[in-house]
Amino acid sequence: MFTGIVAAVGKVTAIQNNEKDMTITVNAGELDMHDVKLGDSIANNGVCLTVTRLSSDSFDVDLSHETLRLSGFSNIQPGYLVNLEKAMQMNERFGGHIVSGHVDGVGEVTSITPVGNAVEYWIKAPSELAKYIAKKGSITVDGISLTTNDVDGSSFKLTIIPHTISQTTIQQYAVGSRVNLEVDVISRYLERLMLGEQAAEPNKKQQSTMELLAKSGFMG
Repeated sequence: MFTGIVAAVGKVTAIQNNEKDMTITVNAGELDMHDVKLGDSIANNGVCLTVTRLSSDSFDVDLSHETLRLSGFSNIQPGYLVNLEKAMQMNERFGGHIVSGHVDGVGEVTSITPVGNAVEYWIKAPSELAKYIAKKGSITVDGISLTTNDVDGSSFKLTIIPHTISQTTIQQYAVGSRVNLEVDVISRYLERLMLGEQAAEPNKKQQSTMELLAKSGFMG
């Protein structure tokens, strides 16, 4: 489990292509590695990955075929920058929101506009994720816990302060950049809970969200 508070920016220094997956070596940059062990989880651009080799300043992780298919890592190459976060400890301050490290889809940066000292980014998410994205809600972009300041269809706006830009991979975003997205996990649990008994019926057409709201007494 993670919080979406990026601890350091790492750099991919080597890639080993296997039959259907790959192993990458990541220089950990300023990430504190003193307590990292083999088998630990580190989020790389929001993807929870397991450390398979370790040195004082770098680590190896495996990217499965499924990870490559569902994330922005499909275009990875040496020099690729990644936001890093170690798995949270129970005694740590919870600074972001609940992040599982399981990417829901890949979005695309569609516009970048400086506004005062901040910068506004519009990102288009896959259409199937639109229902989980709410104005002033939480979303994880490349492993960064962020607040959506506006929503338009499946697109959402982020207003990013200079400190966040300088300390994360946002500094390299351009129009057309592809980013890993993880929606707020609470919204997924609520959707599942609202299904009630339907959740146990895999082959039956499920009711729409509006029908479920009415059935639960939220609509007159």
